[in-house]
Amino acid sequence: MTGHKQPYYITTPIYYVNDKPHIGHAYTTLACDVLARFKRLDGFDVMFLTGTDEHGQKVDKSAAAKGIDPQTFTDQVSQNFRDLAGHMNFSNDDFIRTTEERHKKACQALWNTLLEKGEIYLGSYDGWYSVRDEAFYGEKELIEKDGEKLAPTGAPVEWVSEPSYFFKLSAWGDRLLKFYDDNPDFIAPPSRRNEVISFVKGGMHDLSVSRTSFKWGVPVPGDEDHVMYVWLDALTNYLTAIGYPDVDPAKLEKFWPADLHMVGKDILRFHAVYWPAFLLAADIAPPKRVFAHGWWTNEGQKISKSIGNVIDPYDLTERYGLDQTRYFLLREVPFGNDGDFGHRAMVSRMNSELANDLGNMCQRVLSMIHKNCNAAVPTPGEFTDADKDILGKAHGMLDTVRPLFDEQAFHKALEAIWSLVGDANRYVDEMAPWGLKKTDPARMETVLYILAEVIRHVGILVQPIMPDSAAKILDLLVLADEKRGFEALGPDHALAVGTELPKPEGVFPRFVDPEAEGEKA
Repeated sequence: MTGHKQPYYITTPIYYVNDKPHIGHAYTTLACDVLARFKRLDGFDVMFLTGTDEHGQKVDKSAAAKGIDPQTFTDQVSQNFRDLAGHMNFSNDDFIRTTEERHKKACQALWNTLLEKGEIYLGSYDGWYSVRDEAFYGEKELIEKDGEKLAPTGAPVEWVSEPSYFFKLSAWGDRLLKFYDDNPDFIAPPSRRNEVISFVKGGMHDLSVSRTSFKWGVPVPGDEDHVMYVWLDALTNYLTAIGYPDVDPAKLEKFWPADLHMVGKDILRFHAVYWPAFLLAADIAPPKRVFAHGWWTNEGQKISKSIGNVIDPYDLTERYGLDQTRYFLLREVPFGNDGDFGHRAMVSRMNSELANDLGNMCQRVLSMIHKNCNAAVPTPGEFTDADKDILGKAHGMLDTVRPLFDEQAFHKALEAIWSLVGDANRYVDEMAPWGLKKTDPARMETVLYILAEVIRHVGILVQPIMPDSAAKILDLLVLADEKRGFEALGPDHALAVGTELPKPEGVFPRFVDPEAEGEKA
């Protein structure tokens, strides 16, 4: 019954619309998509949110440079992110834009709450501001290069002097440190947690939360000369989408606090310092966890527009295939670390792990069943210890990978599933069913039955990562839709003996590298 399913709320950051989507955007949303799919298969009622961040000075300037108004500009660019979600087969339940009316209402409601609680006051802002980062920096944080002051990110800064509302962030240091102490899993991975704690321990200044020098933002309620600081506006999207403040109280109560905010490491401070402070100040529970992942380089080089080595997700999927790209991005690097995208590494994983290990096993086993068992699920006899071992590993695999998904260790979860695939390949070689065909056909049927069961388990478990390819594997076993959730794992839902199976087809074609082929010639 859906009414009693445990809720799970996962979000991507909302992406800034002054650019077209690149591998970084695809990577963050992919990680969320895989978790959302995993949780749905595991019986959770999932809310998975992504969207676009459309306010602020940078957008204002980008629109002006194109000679169009900001709303027209954001309409065009936001659509690119929607298109990417469709292309990458992301299963988000909502797509939020910060220019929507529902979001403006949510921001103003949060603002009014903070104002009533005495957490916001009017003052004057004098200091360094970076338009590119949409962030304020203290004198001590700036770096000098060629006699010019720059933000720690290398972005240019300008001196700003204007009336501004402030959030009393300076009062929240000790309370935040206590919150981190009481919630050790709030920031992950651990290296990032240490970074945030040392930032907060360094002392915090009140945060400027409004601007008067431009108009493209959510108006401050009761003082329309001001627009809200883009981060106060942007972070509120996580509440907007579940009905805050009073659009859908039942949904809000069900899904808040969010289970996981997935972010890139460059925006961790906003999510792990400012956001919980805003929420605690408004008497709203902070999210349960913020995970900051690393960045990709391209063949060892930092990705930058000026070098021209930006990785376009459309190019990747066109060249290597969608599921192959999804698999590689989560398998290649321990999630949380920086990773390097290399063509050779990609081809190697596609050909060895996908085409050989998993694809070839499915093809071999199902072809033998097709040829030697009347194209139907074979009848097993007594199980040997070796049979029980590999079946036991398949049956226990969900318990092995569930905690790994819960800590966002995607690479370890895939490693565990592939160790089962490796065992199955060794088992085929050791049992040599092609030889048993003559000497012990009943034993051959048992061996092939065990292997078909292992394939069923692997097919079900890889659905979150490679939904299309997994569906093809499960189609080859004629598994009904209702038998594809995690509750169908284990011996109780084993393949029914005698089920007719279609002629097997390859699921993962080998990648033939035209460049490498040319070298050989």
